[in-house]
Amino acid sequence: MDFLSKINKDTTPEHIAIIMDGNGRWAQKQGHDRLFGHNFGVESVREVLKAAQTVNVKYLTLYAFSTENWNRPQEEVDGLMNLLVSTIGNEVDELDKSNVVIRGIGNIEGLPATCKEELKAAFERTKSNTGVHLILALNYSARWELTEASKKIAQEVAQGNIQLDAVNDELVSSMLTTAEIPDPELLIRTSGELRISNFLLWQIAYAELYFTEVLWPDFKKEDLYEAILHYQSRERRFGMVSEQIEKNL
Repeated sequence: MDFLSKINKDTTPEHIAIIMDGNGRWAQKQGHDRLFGHNFGVESVREVLKAAQTVNVKYLTLYAFSTENWNRPQEEVDGLMNLLVSTIGNEVDELDKSNVVIRGIGNIEGLPATCKEELKAAFERTKSNTGVHLILALNYSARWELTEASKKIAQEVAQGNIQLDAVNDELVSSMLTTAEIPDPELLIRTSGELRISNFLLWQIAYAELYFTEVLWPDFKKEDLYEAILHYQSRERRFGMVSEQIEKNL
């Protein structure tokens, strides 16, 4: 089905976040180990990024590695870290040519040195680009992020730099790793799991949630376009009623 032709590019979400789930199960269905699925998942990243560019998405955040993923078998963790390094190294030239800005959120400093160096080089190289922002959530969890933000605010209050009454939504947002990034309007999770898995809990307060049975290595441009069409079919009320929304149109 041609979903692209039905999308209104004037109302495309500015920011889409994706929980890329199902690589391991996809690989097991093919009779391979989990890393086989992670490798094939890279192609889905390429295709979804191009699709996002086509419909004028400005920010695309991908949940690539959570703080909880360190608990996976060491062989898989090592393979994921090596895949991250090789993928960034192989893709940065093309991403730079495509005017993509590569960014990261999470505890980047807690990654292995080779990963950290490759990432920081990609961030620096693409920081002046003006196209879509590809944001990689690495060594990330929302609880970690909110805990770190709470510590920063508590320290500022204790030092007298911030009055307690000044602590509000805007201040909390400014202390997060996403401080310079607009909140996602659409959150997609692949593989049929119906949970958020500690991802952007503060930022998705008003995001539309879209769950699909498609495993991440099988998630392609038409799947993204279908998710965007579902988003465009919904009424976003932000606590108001339908009549108020209609009056403001």
